[in-house]
Amino acid sequence: MSPFFPLRFRQQFPLLNQREHTTSASDIIYFDNAATTQKSQQVITAQQHYYLNNNANVHRASHQLSAKATFDFEQTRLAVQQFIKAKYLEEIIWTKGASESINLVAQSLGRNLLKPGDEIVLSASEHHANIVPWQILAEQTGAVIKVLPINEQGIINITNLESIITTKTKIVACAHISNVLGRINPIEKIIARARAVNAISLIDGAQAIAHLPVNVQALGCDFYVFSAHKMYGPTGVGVLYGRKALLESMSPYQGGGEMIKSVSFNKPTIFNDLPFKFEAGTPNISGIIAFKAAITLMQTAFTNDIHSYEQQLASYCYQALAQISQVEFIVQGQPDIALIAFSIKDHHNHDIASALDSYNIALRSGHHCAMPLMELLAINGCLRVSLAPYNTLAEIDYFIRCLKEIVTTQTDAHIEINTEIKTKETELKENGLESIDNILKKFSKSKGWDSLHREIMLLGKKLPRLPSSQRNEQSLIAGCESLAWLTVEQDRQGHFHFFADSDAKVIRGLLMIVLAIFNNKTTAEIQQVNINNIFDELGLLHHLSPSRGNGLLAIVAKIKQLTE
Repeated sequence: MSPFFPLRFRQQFPLLNQREHTTSASDIIYFDNAATTQKSQQVITAQQHYYLNNNANVHRASHQLSAKATFDFEQTRLAVQQFIKAKYLEEIIWTKGASESINLVAQSLGRNLLKPGDEIVLSASEHHANIVPWQILAEQTGAVIKVLPINEQGIINITNLESIITTKTKIVACAHISNVLGRINPIEKIIARARAVNAISLIDGAQAIAHLPVNVQALGCDFYVFSAHKMYGPTGVGVLYGRKALLESMSPYQGGGEMIKSVSFNKPTIFNDLPFKFEAGTPNISGIIAFKAAITLMQTAFTNDIHSYEQQLASYCYQALAQISQVEFIVQGQPDIALIAFSIKDHHNHDIASALDSYNIALRSGHHCAMPLMELLAINGCLRVSLAPYNTLAEIDYFIRCLKEIVTTQTDAHIEINTEIKTKETELKENGLESIDNILKKFSKSKGWDSLHREIMLLGKKLPRLPSSQRNEQSLIAGCESLAWLTVEQDRQGHFHFFADSDAKVIRGLLMIVLAIFNNKTTAEIQQVNINNIFDELGLLHHLSPSRGNGLLAIVAKIKQLTE
């Protein structure tokens, strides 16, 4: 095996080698690879080349442009077959992602296979994409879902495998590697047990495909699914591998062009052969063609000693985090890939992620589309650092320095206030609120997101906390990314006085801004506020993530609802 050169690998990714994407002198540090990986220049060039030189639909025309596009399109299918060592080319089905691949199996196979009382077995650490389609299927068919537990290390516990996967089990679906825990599950034993009871096995390989060589024939699974965008390929491209005999027995769950041989109003429609009967409509041609460049990149990386370097990154980052006393890992032990989930004691996950973003460090916070796992672990969410071979030890050092600085400088003192309504003249002063004019002046002096973020966090520290008795279901703001509450009272002059709180400092800062806009106004005045103009002037929505921006708008909607 040849040595792996991480800097040479990194140089192939344009976004990581230019400064124009950041608001300061430092390059962006991208630690959110479990969500999506960056794209190499070869992938970008391949996609552009299709549109510039061969733009035509595939399979359906007799002209040379279509022939060239079709050839390149099918070459990628061949590359995927060889990459995962499928037996037949027609076992590779194109979808728009792993999620659609799972839905395809659930609807095309599951609806015809299951009857009331049959069982579907999942694991406790599954992504929502490998839970919700089966819940829908169970509701449609009367089947029952059973759950494989995980152990303290976050690995699927197979101690009682035979009592959970039984003769009643018809489908077993689990992840090769959890998108939160980063642990390799014992899927060979789970697949073998499913086969022993004649159950269908589906493996979600979305997190494994970029880290482990996959041989679907050796695994013996019936289905294996993954997405191109998590292995340096384009978004909107997914793969469903399925055993040929099973795929031939299944009916398509989507109708359209390409997936038929003949259609008539006078006789039944005849579906196309594999793989086309599951590929209705015009596919993501440019993405699939460009995906071949990503596969070539992966094949080269696997030929080199990429795994050792990833293990070095994982160990280095895990050990550095372990030295921070406030860090709490959500399961025991170092993960199997460079994907580490943790929280910071006495700090909200979104606050830490937002603060790190101001240092140009991109990582993920939240429930990571794994709410049942969060419920099992009795946590509201966590932070996730997910590294790729283009990341470096120097980036980890910078991340750790910034994290230590954030943890030591931010405090979360809990201050409750008397919610007795103050006079219009004294409320802002006594409640520690600032006027919107003062906030606008401060924001106008900010240069870039890092300084804006600091101003928001400072505002959040000034917002008085609501008494715990008022942080309840009635005051909860629906649609906010973090928990947030809002109460309101109206004085004799018809002015509204709002009190708000959140479990996240960054949301408290945003609440402070919203309260400054709406406090001490009448119903008519509140309805006349052009909130979008104010947010544009503040430069807020441009910098906030879509979910946080939607949360900000949900706060405004709650205020308008309460004052109608």
